[in-house]
Amino acid sequence: MLNTRTTSARSARGDAALWTVLAAATGYGFRDAGPASLTLDLVLPLAVLAVAVPWSRRRPGAAVVLVNGLCVMGLADASTPGNAHVLSLAALSCLLGARVAGARRPLLVLAGCAAVDLATCAVLRAQPVWWFYALTVLPAALLLPWLAGRHWRGRRQLVREGWRLARGLEERQHLVAERARLTERAEIAADMHDSLGHALSLVALGAGALELSPDLTDRDRADLADLRGTIADAVEQVRETVAVLRDPPGRDTSAGLPVNDSVEDLLSRAVASGMPVRWERRGASPPLSSPVERGMYRVVQEALTNATKHAPDCSISVRITHEPDRTRVSVVNAVPSAGGPAHAGAGPASGVGRGLTGLQERVTVLGGSLRTGSASGGFHVTAVLPHRATAAARTGTPAPGPVTAPGRPAGIPGPASPSGTARRPDPGTAPDPIAAMDPDPIGAMDPDPIGAMDPDTAPGEVLPESAERLASVRSDARRRSALAFVAPVVAAVFFVPSAVYLAWQLTTSVLPPSRFDELTTGRPRAELAPLLPARAYPYPSDHARSAPRPPGARCEFYRSGRDLLDEVDLYRLCWSGDTLLTKDTVPAGRP
Repeated sequence: MLNTRTTSARSARGDAALWTVLAAATGYGFRDAGPASLTLDLVLPLAVLAVAVPWSRRRPGAAVVLVNGLCVMGLADASTPGNAHVLSLAALSCLLGARVAGARRPLLVLAGCAAVDLATCAVLRAQPVWWFYALTVLPAALLLPWLAGRHWRGRRQLVREGWRLARGLEERQHLVAERARLTERAEIAADMHDSLGHALSLVALGAGALELSPDLTDRDRADLADLRGTIADAVEQVRETVAVLRDPPGRDTSAGLPVNDSVEDLLSRAVASGMPVRWERRGASPPLSSPVERGMYRVVQEALTNATKHAPDCSISVRITHEPDRTRVSVVNAVPSAGGPAHAGAGPASGVGRGLTGLQERVTVLGGSLRTGSASGGFHVTAVLPHRATAAARTGTPAPGPVTAPGRPAGIPGPASPSGTARRPDPGTAPDPIAAMDPDPIGAMDPDPIGAMDPDTAPGEVLPESAERLASVRSDARRRSALAFVAPVVAAVFFVPSAVYLAWQLTTSVLPPSRFDELTTGRPRAELAPLLPARAYPYPSDHARSAPRPPGARCEFYRSGRDLLDEVDLYRLCWSGDTLLTKDTVPAGRP
């Protein structure tokens, strides 16, 4: 609201300053106009300007039409067509070009004003000087300032687009830094959850098994109970830390997994630590791809970790079934009794749940499926994995899955793969407009971002949206600049021939006063021909034509001077046949 009020106040001050300048020009013209009407020549123009100047912001075309009406009043003046309103017309025409983006409607307004000016001269049967004024001065005051305003608008738009692009590049740099930070947090979370959390769970289980040793004293058993509780608290803190650091889908699926470890090794360590695990493998073991083998390892590892946390003293059954085209991994842990250990809970669903979320992501990426939940006999974790990872898994694009992890802002893709190629965004999420602009956002921070976004790109290269917009603005600015230089040339080609022809008519119909004095009435035209100009003046005023003449006489008019921009006295020669009957002078002004 405050910004709107400030803008309105600034606009009002600008309009007041413009009206003051135009009013001063109008008053100066009124002072030098000689005998003039105070109402028509001063008060009315000031009132029209007071309406037209504010209108130039909302309806600039209507403002130009109003001021052009003041210039039409000048064409109706008998003394001279020129007045100070031409300056106002040029100013508002410039504002029309600066405030209206299109060209069609402003050109219609300018053409309409020019047509009104010429129609006024035709209706009033104006003198040639008036026609010359309406054909040259008024169109120039309409067209050239409008072109200057359009050029000004184009330059301002180009500067604004350049700064907007610079701000976008700066914001993109911040987003890239934030994305790198989130990626690092994801890697830390994955390492803590997959490695440290599992190891702590096994240590806690080993401590619980030592409590049952008959060789220990009561003090030793109490110390081991405290140690087990401390380790369990540490596991909870690790999970809470993972909940804070956890990044949404998109991280490297192999992060945090042992390189040379197998499912058998994992289960052997669990049995050696005292965990009540029974496991079996059914079917011939097929050759599995590395991602699928790591995925199977992760399923068993996460299920054992959850069982250790929520049901530490309950039996765990692991079954790996190899089918012709897929492998089924099933882990079932019994539900603890009501009087079980203090850390027993209803099942993994009562915990943070980040591990199962990440497990769902990993299995989905490999093209498999994961089902978890309580059923008769305990808590089930069942994963079905293909023997070979799908194409989507190899390219790093996860398939759509029902489980998504919170935490990542929409539109931020996952981290880049080790090879340096950017990962494709997850299906179902909004595309990243910043990453889509350039695959190398860091390198895009050129010291001259506006010059770097040049539309001249290699064939087949897709331009970023910002570069296309900037190229469009540049093209518009160049076109306006070219039009600002070409339009006066075209106008000169159109107006100059008529102006030259008019000047030729005015100068070849001049009868000097010395020759006029040598003309003697009653002499034949043949004798007076050397004193007469090549042709008569074709545009005498109405009061000159209506002056009394001898009956039956034919009168011709000649100009008494070569001044092209002012009226001069006319000489009238009336002929009876080929004999000069009378000669007289018609004053320049109306009687």
